[in-house]
Amino acid sequence: MGHNLNIVRVSNVTKKFQLGKIEVEALKGINLEIPAGFYISIMGPSGSGKSTLFNMIGGLDKPTSGKVFIDEIDIAQLDAFELAWLRCRKIGYIFQTFNLIQVMTALENVNLPMIFAGMSNDEAVEKGVRLLDLVGLGDRFQHKPTELSGGQQQRVAVARALANDPAIILADEPTGNLDLGTGEEIITLLKSLSRERNVTVIAATHDFKMLNVSDQVVWIRDGRVDKVENREELSISLGEIGSKAS
Repeated sequence: MGHNLNIVRVSNVTKKFQLGKIEVEALKGINLEIPAGFYISIMGPSGSGKSTLFNMIGGLDKPTSGKVFIDEIDIAQLDAFELAWLRCRKIGYIFQTFNLIQVMTALENVNLPMIFAGMSNDEAVEKGVRLLDLVGLGDRFQHKPTELSGGQQQRVAVARALANDPAIILADEPTGNLDLGTGEEIITLLKSLSRERNVTVIAATHDFKMLNVSDQVVWIRDGRVDKVENREELSISLGEIGSKAS
């Protein structure tokens, strides 16, 4: 697959952390290409390195060695201002804990990235209402996070992630704090947004319901890519899930 089709390319990425006197190697030479418009699930047991990889792709952390390219731009070469611009315009983030600002309404939370990107307040409000409508919260735009259920808060977070029409949505355990039914709703919503808007969704997850909607699953084990499976290759039975998740 040609590089022009890959929106993310990870080349020989390692990451080492110092924990007291112990050096921990969280990533041990990751190579990965992610095609534009794909729905990718990064899966693996706790401590496998998937969240570390996720942070590398999102520009939230820097590799010890190796390179991460977004649209063939080596993000390690960007200065703080350029990296902030890239994160604001190119990438939308969804977190397990929603990360909404508690004193702000749903609409104000969604508008914030647009204001940072220089959009006028009127434009941001108009677009924010549209996005909340898109995620099924058109009648809740004046509610604060404490007045919303977990699922509704995550829908606000999805709308916020879409604020600046990103090419990539990075979702870190987006269903982790949700019940089964609500988790499925959020997964279905992300899948439909991926398809309708040609957004690349990259989800770091423990949630095997994600397999149903993933175009590709990247299995991470012990800081390495164990295997990459395309949708048609996925043949997971419940028995295997138990052993993989352990």
